[in-house]
Amino acid sequence: MGSERRELMRALGGRLRMLRAEAGLTGAALAQRAGVGQPTVSKVETGRMVPSLDVLDRLLGALGLDESTAREVRDLLAAVATAVNSGQPADNGAPAGTTVDEEVRSARLVRSFQCVILPAMLQSAEYARHVFEGAPGSTPEAVGRAVAARVERQSVLYEPGRESVFVLTEAVLRTWPGSPALMLAQLDRLLAVESLNTVRLGVVPWRRPVPVLPRHGFTLCDRRAVVVEAFDRERVSSDSDEVAAYEESFARFEGAAVFGGEVRELLLRMMAEFRELGDTVTP
Repeated sequence: MGSERRELMRALGGRLRMLRAEAGLTGAALAQRAGVGQPTVSKVETGRMVPSLDVLDRLLGALGLDESTAREVRDLLAAVATAVNSGQPADNGAPAGTTVDEEVRSARLVRSFQCVILPAMLQSAEYARHVFEGAPGSTPEAVGRAVAARVERQSVLYEPGRESVFVLTEAVLRTWPGSPALMLAQLDRLLAVESLNTVRLGVVPWRRPVPVLPRHGFTLCDRRAVVVEAFDRERVSSDSDEVAAYEESFARFEGAAVFGGEVRELLLRMMAEFRELGDTVTP
């Protein structure tokens, strides 16, 4: 089986596993609701089986997903079906934005600050597609692989023993690609992730001054490395002085951010604004 197809199967399984966790269901409970065997759920979630469209629709129905999220998962299944099935390894022409995914996967403590786009591990598939498509030199094939890999790697957010702290400026939530509907789905995902006991989500509201003017986003992986993000590439540094400097910067942004109930209120308020905006946007 080709490496591209395997990667997409894992991405599909990881996305279903994430949605099941968000719904608070065990694999057995989902199987019972969907009217399929529990081994089927297990094999699909671990990327060992490609479900039929009928089985996938049963699972999506049992999860009670909105149409936007259901369509996103069906698109992953379609990508699996059309993937090149060869023994050749995937090319290395991945767009900018994949390094942070790899580094985060191996870290137990992740601290990410963003001032323009959402942190990689919080992006919906459609949001991530816009991010990767905007990278210089990207190709449709590379973008598809990068999106699939990003969605699959986000399953680490649900793993016990990990801690993820995300701090973003309010400008991130107001810098949006695609459509208001895309952002409604994205903000709904942020609400779900914010409720996890393995995640802390903070926002620096526009009413508060930033402690220092941010020039770019960055992600600290444990206390061993920092991924510094530029427009067209990412740079990983393990220099102890540089890591310490970014840790100090993160602490300052974290201190200026609001968390918990204040973040949820902000996200709900912004969802209302995007709904209103959607009513005024001409298709």
